Amino acid sequence: MSTMIRDTSAQDAVVAAPAGQRNKKRALLVAGAALIIAAAVAAIGGWRNSEHSVSASRLRIAEVTRGTLIRDAAVNGRVVASISPTLYSTTVATVTLKAKAGDTVKKGDILAVLESPDLSDALKREQSSVQQLEAEVARQEILARKQKLVARRDADTAEIDRLSAQRTLERYESVAQVGIIAKIDYQKAKDALNSAEIRSKQASAAAGLESEDVALALKTKVNELERQRLVRDNAQRRVDELTVRAPVNGFIGTLSVANRSVVQANTALMTLVDLSQLEVELEVPETYVADIGLGMSAEIEVGAVKATGKLSALSPEVVKNQVLARVRFNGEQPPGLRQNQRATARLLIDEKPNVLMLARGPFVESEGGRFAYVVRDGVAIRTPIKMGATSVSAVEILGGLKQGDKVVIAGTETFENAARVSIN
Repeated sequence: MSTMIRDTSAQDAVVAAPAGQRNKKRALLVAGAALIIAAAVAAIGGWRNSEHSVSASRLRIAEVTRGTLIRDAAVNGRVVASISPTLYSTTVATVTLKAKAGDTVKKGDILAVLESPDLSDALKREQSSVQQLEAEVARQEILARKQKLVARRDADTAEIDRLSAQRTLERYESVAQVGIIAKIDYQKAKDALNSAEIRSKQASAAAGLESEDVALALKTKVNELERQRLVRDNAQRRVDELTVRAPVNGFIGTLSVANRSVVQANTALMTLVDLSQLEVELEVPETYVADIGLGMSAEIEVGAVKATGKLSALSPEVVKNQVLARVRFNGEQPPGLRQNQRATARLLIDEKPNVLMLARGPFVESEGGRFAYVVRDGVAIRTPIKMGATSVSAVEILGGLKQGDKVVIAGTETFENAARVSIN
């Protein structure tokens, strides 16, 4: 007879839980469900009040701060030579080039020779005229000396006659008192002396006038000679200009004519570039023209090279909504720069301390500076604002925002001007 081993099921008994423990568990379950429902209701309420929902990863948010706003303008430009003369032909001529594009030249080197038979012939004519006038001046000098001698001779002869008449009168006076000479002869001698004195005075005056006359005639000839020499020198200068020389040290940038070609007057022949003195030519948008002026500081960046400079020149005209400006480097120019190398510059216009400011972003253009999206509790709210001065990196806030506000500065193009946008 086999014996069966019984389990313990017959020994188990159901024990009822205390009433207080059952109520505590039920309360915890109810509280957790209430929190979940409240969060869901809040989320649903936010979603219902928002017109769009955008991922936070697609936005850039910045905080309104207080500090110093530096008004500046970022512009593009290129490196140019501050001295870049263009050489021109002075007359109709045949050009013989003595250098090629890219050649390095020194000041005074011959770059081209212009052939103009007309100018050469004109120079010869003027030289001949000068020689002719020089001969006339020499002849006038001889004639002047001759005329002076004649006038002096006449004056001296008249003086001798006066002295002779005076001595005759003195002899008559010595014997007139004793009655040896007739009274009439004495009177004639006296009249002869008076006549000789008059002729002597007139001859002396005529000699002086003759001297002045010949001096004036000689001066006239000398002036004609000087004028002719000026004409000759001008013709010589024009002939000398037919030899085109380098006005500065540098290299030939461009050749505008072909060798042995015939050019008209004032035709550009070539351009020189002096790389020892470089500047930066900037293309400044027309909107900044009223704010910039000569002497304004600038930060320049050419590739990896950074330097500072000052605005040295400003074009008086606007071309394609831009104004050309020149910036001169402070101190020595940076090494390694090249002609026409692209550059960027930051013009420092003004500084405004202790202002509310916000990082600049696309919202400035998309909203016209009149609205901004302020982030509160995960919702971007479209808020009217008032902007002041702007710079490359920041804008001044005059109203509508306070320090510490979070503002969407990039990514608002998908908001479609909605009043509220949820950020998740």
